[in-house]
Amino acid sequence: MSLRPEVAYNLSIWVALTAWTVAQAIKMTRGLLRQHTIDFRLLFSTGGMPSAHTAMVCGLATSIGLREGFASSMFALALAFAAVVMFDAQSVRRAAGQQARLLNQIVQELFKQHHLSEQKLAELLGHTRLEVFAGLVTGVAVAMAMHAAA
Repeated sequence: MSLRPEVAYNLSIWVALTAWTVAQAIKMTRGLLRQHTIDFRLLFSTGGMPSAHTAMVCGLATSIGLREGFASSMFALALAFAAVVMFDAQSVRRAAGQQARLLNQIVQELFKQHHLSEQKLAELLGHTRLEVFAGLVTGVAVAMAMHAAA
């Protein structure tokens, strides 16, 4: 038995990938509405509304729960994984983004007359609780829709 067909027909993998894609498409749409231009960099960016990482892991956890049962060890593992990702998104990565913003300001002020690299630290790394919650809702909705259609 080949691994490729098994992976290709694994609905949980497709749910996770679709949830991530939907979340990133929402970011692009929000960017289009705000800036009146399509910014394809948003498709692979971190941070912003909704959290694509959260959408992906919550879609995966929901899919596993629907498929294996919400009392299964697989769902427990997926739920723990999702909790770690969501905590990281709204705390550790967000703090790193805030520190990057501050460092960029310090460098700009300290070296106004000196030419330094124009490359700045990435500031949009983490998420607010609302962005994480929106990712959770996106992931669960995608999982429910895809399982209903399957």
